[in-house]
Amino acid sequence: MHRTNAIILLQSAERARQGRLRAAFMREIRREEERDQKMREDGRHKFSQDQAAITIQKVWRGYLQRKRTLQDRKTEMEFIGMLPSSTQGAPSGFNAVVKTQDTLKETEGPDLKEKMKEQIRQWFIECHALTGRFPDYPDESLGGSYMIFADKTPEQVKMELETQAQEGKKKDQEKTKEKENEKKEKKKKKGKEDKTKGGEADLTLKVMPSKFVPMINAGHEEYINLWKNRDDSMYPNPSFDPETLREEKRKEMEQEIRIQVDELMRQELKALHLAVDKEEARPLKVPKNKAGKKAGKKKKDKDLTFDRPADSLFKELVMFGFLKKSETVALKDYVGDCLYLGSTLNLAKKLPMPSLFDIRQNIALYGVLRLGSPDIHSMAPLIRSILLVGPPGMGKKMLVKAVCTETGANLFDLSPDNLQDKYPGKAGVQMLVHLVFKVARLFQPSVIWIGNAEKNFYKKVPKEEKEMDPKRIKKDLTKALRLLSPGDRVMLIGTSDRPQLAEMKGLCRTYERILLMPRPDYASRYVLWKHMLEAQVGQAAQSLDISALAMVSDGYTPGHIVQAIQSVLTERRLLQLSKRPLVASEFLGHLAKLEPVYREEEEALKDWYFKTPLGKKMMKLSKDQDAEETKPTKEKKKPK
Repeated sequence: MHRTNAIILLQSAERARQGRLRAAFMREIRREEERDQKMREDGRHKFSQDQAAITIQKVWRGYLQRKRTLQDRKTEMEFIGMLPSSTQGAPSGFNAVVKTQDTLKETEGPDLKEKMKEQIRQWFIECHALTGRFPDYPDESLGGSYMIFADKTPEQVKMELETQAQEGKKKDQEKTKEKENEKKEKKKKKGKEDKTKGGEADLTLKVMPSKFVPMINAGHEEYINLWKNRDDSMYPNPSFDPETLREEKRKEMEQEIRIQVDELMRQELKALHLAVDKEEARPLKVPKNKAGKKAGKKKKDKDLTFDRPADSLFKELVMFGFLKKSETVALKDYVGDCLYLGSTLNLAKKLPMPSLFDIRQNIALYGVLRLGSPDIHSMAPLIRSILLVGPPGMGKKMLVKAVCTETGANLFDLSPDNLQDKYPGKAGVQMLVHLVFKVARLFQPSVIWIGNAEKNFYKKVPKEEKEMDPKRIKKDLTKALRLLSPGDRVMLIGTSDRPQLAEMKGLCRTYERILLMPRPDYASRYVLWKHMLEAQVGQAAQSLDISALAMVSDGYTPGHIVQAIQSVLTERRLLQLSKRPLVASEFLGHLAKLEPVYREEEEALKDWYFKTPLGKKMMKLSKDQDAEETKPTKEKKKPK
C-alpha cells in the first residue's frame, strides 16, 4: 500500500472511532435528559422502608458475590499454575524462582566455574602425559565437557571418544539384524496361526503395551522417593518446596556455566596446541546418522500455494463455504446409557451391539482426546479418520459438532452436496483438497467432515447425481490423508446412513475406524425420555410413565424422540401444565406419524458392518469361542 493511501486509511479509521465515541457520549446525555424530564413530570419515586432495604440488600449481595467469584477464580488459576501463588508468609512462585537463581549464581556460581576449569586443565595434563599430545575437545553435540566430569580416567575418556565414531556403524548393523529377526518372528507367528487353525484357537485378545505406563511409573517413583515421607512441619502452608526448587535451578545453572566454560577452555586448548604441540586443534567429527538421512528423503507434497499467506487461504475457504462455524454442542448432551444385557447376549451366543453410551465413549477416546491433547496425540496410535455409520436421527452430525466444541477445532465441510459447482475439473479438486488440508494443519486442531460419505465411493452413481460427480474427490482425499503425520492434529470424520452403496475396499482404506450406531436399546431410550422431558418440563415429568414411553418407542431414534417432544411441548401446552398435567399418551400420536427404523434396515447395516475388517475379527472371535465351548461336550461323549 502506498504511504498516502495508508495515511488516508488511518485517518478515516481514527475519525470513525472518534465519531462513534462522540455518538455514544451524546446518546448518554440524551438518555439522562429524558430521564430527568420524566422524573420532573411524574415526580420522584418514593420507596417504602421494606423496598429500600431490599434494594440495598440486592446491591450489597451482588457486590459480595462478584468479589467471592473473583477470589475463587484467582485461587483456581493459582492452583493450575496460570498465576503466581499469593500464599501468606512465603514469596510468590515467580519471585522465588528469580531469587533462587540470583542467590545460586552469586554464592555457588564462581566456585563451580573455577572447579570446572581446574578439572578440565587436570584432564589436559593427564592426557598429555599419557599420549604425548593434548586431546581434542569433545564437541557440544557429544556432550562437551560433561563427558570429562563423569568421574572417568583419561584413558576411559579417550576410548569413549574413539569409539563414538564406530557406534554409528554398530547401530546400522543392529537395525539390519532387528529387521531380519522381525521377518523370522512373522514367519513363526504365521506357523503358529496355522497350528491354531488346525488345533486349538487362540481366543485371547492381546492388549498392546501402553506408552503412558513408563510416564506413570516414573511419576509414582518420584512421589515415593521425594514426597511420600517428606516432613512438612517446617513449611505448613507451602506454595513451593525450596529444596526441590534449589536443586532444579542448580542443574540449570551448571548447564549454563558448563557451556561458558567450554568456550573458554576450547580457546585455551587451541593456545596449548600452538604453544606445545605446534599444531592447530582438530575439531572432533560427529558421527553421521544414516537413519536421519533416510528419514529426510521422504516424498513431500507439492505446495500449490507457497506464495500465498495463510489468511488469504482461510478467507477463500470461508467465502466458498468449506470452513464453517460449528454449533456449540457439548459431548455430555449426547445422552445414553450402558448396555446392561451384554453378558446375557454373550451367553445366548449373540454379538452385543454398542449402546449410545459406548458410542459417546468411543468418540471421546478416538476424537476428543486425540485432537484436544497434543501429548495424547503424540503418544497414542495415530488415527486419521473415523466413519460413523447408522440410520438417520442417531446424532452423527451432533457428535461431529461435539468433537469441534470440546477440542476447539475448526470445522471443514467436504460433503458432496457442498462441492457441487465449486472448483471444477481435476486441477480444481486437487487445489481444493490441498487448501483444506493445508489450512487444517496451520490452524489445528481441525475436523474435516464429509456427510453422506458413501457418495465418494459409489458402486454406481445414480442418474440424478451424475452432474454432481460425487466421486471426483476420492483419489486426492486418500493421498492427502496418507500425508498426515503424527504431529498433525487433523481428523477426517465421515457420516453415512447407506454405506451398502459404497465400495467396501475404498471406504475401509480411507476410514481407519468404523463405528456402528444401531437403534437405542431400552435403557438408552429411558434415559433419553427422562433427560429431555426434565430439561423441558422439570418436575412435572416425574408424574409421567417414562418406562411405558421407552417401551413404546422401540425402533425410534433419538431424533424421532426429540421431534415428538418438541411437537407436544409447544408454548401453549407448557402454559397449561399447571391445570392439565402431561400424559404419556400425548406423545403416541406424534410418534405414530414418524417412520421408525425397521429391523430389516438395521440388519442390513449389521450385515454390512460384519464385512468390514473389524467386523470380520469380531465374527471370527465369536465363532472360535463357540467352537471352544462345544469341544468339552464332544470329548465327554467319546468312549474310554
